[in-house]
Amino acid sequence: MDGRDATHPWSVTTIDIFDQLRDRAAAGKQSVLVTVVNVDGSAYRRPGAKMAVTPTGEPLGAVTPGCLEDPVIDLAQDVAREGTPTIEVFDLTGDDDTWGFGLGCNGIITVLIEPLAASFEAVLDRLEAGESAISATVIASETSTLSVGDRSVFDGEGTPVSVDDHDVADQFGEALRNRVTALSPNGTERVTLDTDDGEVTLFLDGMTPPPELLIFGHHGDVVPVTEVARNVGFRVTVASARGGQAKAENFPAAETVVKTRPPELGGLVDDPTRTYAVIMSHNFIDDRLAFESLLDTEIPYIGLMGPRKRFEQMRDEFREEGRTFTEAELARVATPVGLDLAGSEPTQIALSIVAEALAVANDRDGGRLTTSKGPIHPR
Repeated sequence: MDGRDATHPWSVTTIDIFDQLRDRAAAGKQSVLVTVVNVDGSAYRRPGAKMAVTPTGEPLGAVTPGCLEDPVIDLAQDVAREGTPTIEVFDLTGDDDTWGFGLGCNGIITVLIEPLAASFEAVLDRLEAGESAISATVIASETSTLSVGDRSVFDGEGTPVSVDDHDVADQFGEALRNRVTALSPNGTERVTLDTDDGEVTLFLDGMTPPPELLIFGHHGDVVPVTEVARNVGFRVTVASARGGQAKAENFPAAETVVKTRPPELGGLVDDPTRTYAVIMSHNFIDDRLAFESLLDTEIPYIGLMGPRKRFEQMRDEFREEGRTFTEAELARVATPVGLDLAGSEPTQIALSIVAEALAVANDRDGGRLTTSKGPIHPR
């Protein structure tokens, strides 16, 4: 299975996994999808984490930092041969180390291992089209009519967009749709529903298209920003006011490279709810025009490269023209851009910028985990 670095499956993102699954499905090649569907206690990754495995055992992605990948790959190959989804529970809490020794997860991890089916391809199609999807997948069943792996896919409004032969959506009707519509974006939940034949447990998995990072600039410092952003899961667009610099080969980690006039930068924003922007052309006039264009959109984050006094100069010029900014507008602006990491190497600066954008995308402030209270991830 191809990837940006096939020798390090842990380094890939969910974007890579879904892209590869889509490509393999289009080519008629078999794949196995592994999804964490429950965690009791602590684990490196939470429910919804995914990896893909080819029938020959080539992994893409990882569901633990290496603790369980070997047995998961073995099980995935069994599933590829037999064609039947399965649930596997790995208990890493006890003294009896069935799965290895010195494991640091200290939790009970449940995974669904399934051949890539048409029902999940519906998820991939929606994400590629920029639409969210919620998968409702059977992970336990006391009935004869539903089995592990049976699935229906819903849109964000709770409308089924794909059902399997067993029609999970219709069997549970409003009871399931109400739980689906209540699920937060990218949220997960286990739901147990009653039928006349017994209980059925479903794993609800909300998936949204990846966040977009729009970078305005063309100098060399844009390159490490695109690389770090791509590595953490952003789809990256680089926009340049210099046509000679707007070439894909100059920014290989970017999904899209375009030439645009600075006042038209906001026109590149298709979905403001999941788009974050960084302005770094180092040209004061271009940056000012690009900044004003982005403020006319509803994107939640505009990172502006440069010192505070540069932005104050920009605000003074706007003020002279009768343009002032509301508190809500200023709350979306980050300048100087980035988290306070005190690094001066180009990649360190890029890490600081992307980390701030990622924190905003995840509704976090980017503080130190050691000073926070409660679990790292929502449970």
